[in-house]
Amino acid sequence: MSSTPTPAPVEDRILSPLLAMDAVSLRVGDLERMSSYYSEALALAPIEERARGAEVHRVLGRGTTPFVRMIHTPNLPAVDARDAGLFHTAFLFDDAPSLAATVLRAAQHPESRFVGSSDHLVSEAFYFTDPEGNGIELYVDRPREQWTRKNGQLEMGTSFLDPNAYLRTHLGSTHLDSGNPADQSGTPGRVGHVHLQVGDIATAERFYVDALGFEPTVTGYPGALFASAGGYHHHVAMNTWNSNGAGPRAARLGLGDVAITLPGRQDLDALVARLASRGIAFADDGRAVVVHDPWGTQVTLALPGGGVDELLGR
Repeated sequence: MSSTPTPAPVEDRILSPLLAMDAVSLRVGDLERMSSYYSEALALAPIEERARGAEVHRVLGRGTTPFVRMIHTPNLPAVDARDAGLFHTAFLFDDAPSLAATVLRAAQHPESRFVGSSDHLVSEAFYFTDPEGNGIELYVDRPREQWTRKNGQLEMGTSFLDPNAYLRTHLGSTHLDSGNPADQSGTPGRVGHVHLQVGDIATAERFYVDALGFEPTVTGYPGALFASAGGYHHHVAMNTWNSNGAGPRAARLGLGDVAITLPGRQDLDALVARLASRGIAFADDGRAVVVHDPWGTQVTLALPGGGVDELLGR
């Protein structure tokens, strides 16, 4: 006689609402060029670096908080926009003036490529590409009480956002017309989300939602899925706009690791149970679980408090 298994508690099937996105790792071909770009265009400062064999790992951030780990890997092929991997790293700002100041810095940098801006209803965002082809989003959230839902889905859009009008509104004409990016003091507050390129959405949903435990927030946007923990608009997004049908990633420059911080060991234990029940391989060292998505993108979910030393040791 068989019995129906008892469903796992909800808290064991979803990621903690207290999670936070952590530093994104990028494999870079020209460490000095890329480090200079993120320092000058985004006002991120080098914090620490460490040699590991032939690689040099350099962490940039704000104060002691890491935002980006660059892994100098000069012999790899360049980023291919059609591959699975990174669509963009999204840096979240505390307020509109800080966002506007850094948008101006980035726009004035000679190695920036501005690729657009949008009012997403839940946020206002500006998009750039770094010198090695990695996407960057600079954004600020609207207050949560202004977000709306329809049929159980968060409403997000892509309305035109005039960048010049935005800068003038939030910086003022005198500040804007100074023409000196060094005069702009804006810096991002944290990594807000990571947007990925995948080969197909259904497979991405089985991994990022069913196995990792994110909750879908927008499923009806063509060729994309948005998911989060704790009701945020999205901590991760996956799309097939450039990468439909892509297979496992080859060794290339670009995304090296997506890092997520979970509040306690019980959260890692629940994650391990979900992964094991689905036959998904992972590594667990007690403080962090490392797993790869179906396209080979590495995701690290770790306990808080590791700091830069732990990041450099991964």
